[in-house]
Formats: sequence, structure tokens, C-alpha cells
Amino acid sequence: MKKMTYADAINSAINGNLTDEVKDRLNDLLVSLANRNKKGGERKPTKVQKENEVLKASIMESFGEPQTASAVAEQFGISNQKASALLNQLVADNLLKKFVGEKRRTFFEVA
Repeated sequence: MKKMTYADAINSAINGNLTDEVKDRLNDLLVSLANRNKKGGERKPTKVQKENEVLKASIMESFGEPQTASAVAEQFGISNQKASALLNQLVADNLLKKFVGEKRRTFFEVA
């Protein structure tokens, strides 16, 4: 007999056919998802994430007066998008504050 897939079990449940086999397969799915979610917090940081942490520390050390993301990008030789993403992560960590200055330009300063 062919083993029931998760998709088959979900479709059976949607159609109101809740046999013991369907219930068992759906419970297996829940266990699988719970295990996957547990592992999410235990993953090692990637190479890029490690590099970004070093870069964020360097950015924090360089802050004196308020700066724009493009100024930070130019200073560190990275793209504006990457600078903006890293600066927004520092804002989320409450290390920097973000404000809109003249000509509607976004500036970042030490919190």
C-alpha cells in the first residue's frame, strides 16, 4: 500500500475525510514542523551574517555626527541598499536613531 503524503492528508481533511490514517499523518506533519521551528533558533550564522556583524561594529565606531545611508555606503565601499539595511538593523537594535532631516533625507545618529 502506498504511504499517504502530507498533501494527501491535508486534502482528505479539507474534504472532511478524517480517518485515523489521515489524523496520524497530520500529527506527523505537526511534529515535523515543530522540529523545523526548533532548529531555526539553533542555526549557526552564515558567513555573510558574520561579516555583517563586523561591518555593523565598524559602522558604529565611525559614528560621530548624523549620517545618511549613502554616506555610510561610500565610506565603507558597500552599496546604498546594504548600508541602509545594516543601519536599519542597528535602529532595530536601539543602537541608532533614524530621523528625517532637510530635503526629506533620512539621517542616522547614535541613540
